[in-house]
Amino acid sequence: MKDLFGKAILDYQTGNAPEDLVTETSISEEDEMSVAYLFRSYKEMPKIEKKALSLAKGRVLDVGCGAGSHSLYLQNEKKLSVMAIDISKKAIEACTLRGISNAICIDVLELENEKFDTVILLMNGTGIFGKLKNISDYLQKLKSLLNEGGQILIDSSDIIYMFDEDEDGGKWIPSDTEYYGEVTFTIKYKGETEEPFDWLYLDYNTLQNAAHANGLGCELVMEGEHFDYLARLTIGK
Repeated sequence: MKDLFGKAILDYQTGNAPEDLVTETSISEEDEMSVAYLFRSYKEMPKIEKKALSLAKGRVLDVGCGAGSHSLYLQNEKKLSVMAIDISKKAIEACTLRGISNAICIDVLELENEKFDTVILLMNGTGIFGKLKNISDYLQKLKSLLNEGGQILIDSSDIIYMFDEDEDGGKWIPSDTEYYGEVTFTIKYKGETEEPFDWLYLDYNTLQNAAHANGLGCELVMEGEHFDYLARLTIGK
């Protein structure tokens, strides 16, 4: 893993001539993304992210924290105890430079002996599941990290709108796809290309069914302006 995402974040944080990230997926063309967006202030965040941050309470785990903007807000403005984790070593380096007091490079599946009142997974938090078949592994792990009365706040999008309709008004989805929300992502940065990786967009009903199958309650907290939503998962409801 070249960690181009982390490299871009660290370049921006240290003023090392950052450039736009170029992202491409198995169902969409190349698109440019400004690294500055990952450093957005609370005011610049989408409503769904603001809502999730308003619901965060107690000890918080920020999974896939990226540049750490959510963690910073919770730590500095809400005065909560936050652990920010990401598999990107360079992103975690940038988080530490930004002043996040507890930023660790680790895969959430490997996190042990920790308990939280709130776990947040934002900016398509279901993405890290990778494929539909992995959902239970992740949900069971996240559930094990919750204190009694704890909550998981996670967002995603129903990307069915990206597929063409057939003559009957149904959606045309490639036959080799187990689930239409499974995509492959490729990132390019400063002339380098990252190895493609799996990323999962999950419609709300599928998330709710998976939550219930894993002993978690699931409520739709909010819907965004573009097929996106925020869900709250809790133990045993």
